[in-house]
Amino acid sequence: MARILLIEDEDNIRKIIAYDLKKADFDIVECADGKTAIDLAMKEDFDVLIIDWMLPHVSGIDVVKRLRSEHIDAIFIMLTARDDETDILYAFEQGVDDYITKPFSPRELLARVNAHLKRQNRKQEKRLSVGDLSMDMKRREAYIGERMMTLTKKEFDLLEYFIQNKDIVLSRDSILNDIWGFDYDGDTRIVDVHVFKLRNKLNASHVHIRSSRGVGYLLEEVHETQYIRVSGIDSGLHCGCAVQLSFE
Repeated sequence: MARILLIEDEDNIRKIIAYDLKKADFDIVECADGKTAIDLAMKEDFDVLIIDWMLPHVSGIDVVKRLRSEHIDAIFIMLTARDDETDILYAFEQGVDDYITKPFSPRELLARVNAHLKRQNRKQEKRLSVGDLSMDMKRREAYIGERMMTLTKKEFDLLEYFIQNKDIVLSRDSILNDIWGFDYDGDTRIVDVHVFKLRNKLNASHVHIRSSRGVGYLLEEVHETQYIRVSGIDSGLHCGCAVQLSFE
């Protein structure tokens, strides 16, 4: 039975959500403020956290930031009346897995919770690797050689997705749908932002994310290249040119 921490300061909304989730056989723990939520999540294990943005004492987004910094590996679903794209992008960047704007249907929330849990349960591989890059799925750690990378929750999910689809060009829409969900209302710029950040973190690796103009991105292993300098004489002028040789 999956455990859910429900963090909502409006009693009526919290009770309605809790009732529907309990009917679906989830184990529900309720709280009404951000400070209590952090304390509970640090002491107990939860599969899903449903978090209202506007909470007393500590805001929902600050709860997410704090718990992600403590490597709490749960599914975070944000509930909020904030529907501005800037807020949505910011929430995802802080480690939110899903974002639901109020008013919403409790049945929709239940469907999203089930979808996230099923997706998580389908991850059977404990370790993924390509080139000098490896991912420990159970511990949610990624390495370049022996050096552990520092990745956000969404960057980890994105890297996993690229490795599972190595050498395949992935469109921005497919990345958006599979990583952020089919009902994400923002545009594909969020994909570009996260790919840019992930690329920078892969600079020391032989595995790169390459752009496919007008389509999307693909992850590929870059083979070693060697450079030789050739000197030539042309009409009495000395010139030097660099030749790149790629060895498969």
